[in-house]
Formats: sequence, C-alpha cells, structure tokens
Amino acid sequence: MKTAVVLGTRPEIIKMSPVIRELEKRKSDYFIIHTGQHYSYNLDRVFIEQLKLPPVKYNLEVGSASHAVQTGKILAGIEGVLKREKPDIVLVEGDTNSTLAGALAAVKLHVKVGHVEAGLRSYDRSMPEEINRILADHCSDYLFAPTEGAKAILLGEGVPEEKIFVTGNTIVDAVNQNLEIAKGKDIVFKSMDVKPGKYCLVTVHRQENVDNRGRFASILEGLEKVAAALRIPVVYPMHPRSRKMMMEFGLQPHRLVLVEPEDFLNFLQLESNARLVLTDSGGVQEETCILRVPCVTLRDNTERPETIEVGANILAGTSPEKILKCSRTMLGRKKNWENPFGDGEAGRRIVDILEGKT
Repeated sequence: MKTAVVLGTRPEIIKMSPVIRELEKRKSDYFIIHTGQHYSYNLDRVFIEQLKLPPVKYNLEVGSASHAVQTGKILAGIEGVLKREKPDIVLVEGDTNSTLAGALAAVKLHVKVGHVEAGLRSYDRSMPEEINRILADHCSDYLFAPTEGAKAILLGEGVPEEKIFVTGNTIVDAVNQNLEIAKGKDIVFKSMDVKPGKYCLVTVHRQENVDNRGRFASILEGLEKVAAALRIPVVYPMHPRSRKMMMEFGLQPHRLVLVEPEDFLNFLQLESNARLVLTDSGGVQEETCILRVPCVTLRDNTERPETIEVGANILAGTSPEKILKCSRTMLGRKKNWENPFGDGEAGRRIVDILEGKT
C-alpha cells in the first residue's frame, strides 16, 4: 500500500503527526505533500522539525489567495503529484482548502480517500470550513470519526456504516507525545514575563471574526474587560492575518499582551499552564479539554460539542459582556471533566485500518 499524506496548515501537521509517526515506525510506503496553504512550507518547517517528522517530498507553495484561486492551485498541484506517484490512498485531515482539494484530486483520479477527523459539523454554512469538511466526508472511502457523535452525524447524512471508523482524535496522541518535550522549555515564560497559572491565553484568527470589524472590535473589547476584571495578563499570540486586520481597522487594545505566533511546543506549554483560554480555534477547544484548562469559545457555534457537554468549554459569541460572564463561569468550574476524544491511540488505529482494508 502506497499512501500520500496531504498537509497544508500547522494544525494539520500537528494532527497528522501521529499517523505519520506510525507509518514511519512500520516502514510503510508513503510520502508527504505540503501545499503551502498558510504562506509557505518554509514557515512551517520549524513545526515539522520540532515534531521530528520526516522531510516533505513535495512542496506546492501555493500561498495565500482567495478560496477559489487557492483551492484550484492546490487541486492542480496535487493532481500532478498523484499522477506521478500513483498512490493507493490519499489521507487528508480536517476542514481546510488543502483537505477539500486533496480529496477532490484523489477521487477524480479514482484513488481512495481517507479523511482524518471526519463527521464534525458546526451547522453554519457561512463558514468555509463547514463546506470543506462536508464535501471531504462525502468524497471519502475511509471516514475516521473522532467520536461516536461524529459517527452518528455521518450515518444521519447517509454515509454507509462500513466506511466509518471511530478511532479517537489524533490530537490526543499529539498532545500526549509532545507535552513532556514542551515542559522542558521555559524560555516562553521568560520572554513574556508571565508566570505559570497567572495569565489568560487568547487565539483569535478565524475569517468570520477578524475580517469583520464589528466582531473583531467586540471580541477585543471583551478580552480587555477580562484583563481588567481578573487583573492578570491576557496573552495574545497574533496570527499574521489577525495583526494585519487589526491594523487595517485601526483597533488598538491597550490591556492585552500582543506577541508573535509561537511554535507548537511553546504554545502547548502556554496552553497547559494558562488559567483560562479564550479562542475561536477548533483545535484549541480540543487541546484545552485534554489538558483540563477551562476554555471560552469566541464563536456562536462549535463543531466540538463534546467539549461543552463534558463541561470543559462554553460558547460566548462576541458580546463583550458575555465574554466576561462566560470567563467567570469557566473559572468557577472544577477541572475534573473526562476527555471525550479517546485514549491517544488514534494514529495506530488509523494505520491498522488502512493496512487491513486497502
């Protein structure tokens, strides 16, 4: 069996790393395609090196563009690679333009598709990620659902049960595999002058939040209210897109600690030692749940409802008053919830399934 692994963004590198490690461990015949969806492969190289992953074989370097242009470039690039390499299966992860393009390129060439993290739904079709994940699921031959809830969604959409495999979420594997390495680093706290357990951590980068001045301004006002009310630093590692839009909109938060984006190990350390995390990221909702760090989601919906059901997360939307109220609520909760995303063996299960079925 020859496997092509498609990566395009840093979350995909992190979440696919346990699968790649398992393929490497078994000396499987596989190769990695990096689309360069987020700026370039070179900017992601540090993630690949930190996670001790093998070199990428193909760098498409598509860069930033509109959804149509970017997806089209990735589709054409992956098609060329698949024609050359002739893999038996293409693995895609999540809900990005790289995910959709990889699945489409494969299915049109009659190559089997495996979708890691299948069956997630926000039920908000204004989000491009929602369209990507739905289409990728319905292109796929192997749907690796992280939870029974995700499987139920797929069955409800008419996906045949024999195509669905509940594996757990690979983010549990990734967190478990890398947390000890991250704990050995303390430079991140020294550089920010914050102490473990004495700060809040923020990530805000989604298009529907940062490209809308009203929503972005409202979120920043809410974060400033949290900083003032709790009287502790609120650290915000800013995605380049978020910083660009903040400047374009003329927004100037005064109480937030604005810093450059962190590599995965530094961010994992910041996450695991935060008093509270406020985010619009799906992956961060999962990670904080696994790490037992209270989370406030700065969105009106989530495709990770399990985090809310177990008490690890709460939806705050973008109202400043609600952001503060939800932050107080989460800080008052006990951190004894169960991890709903599996036992950290998802990568092994996925490769087992591929080797037994393909």
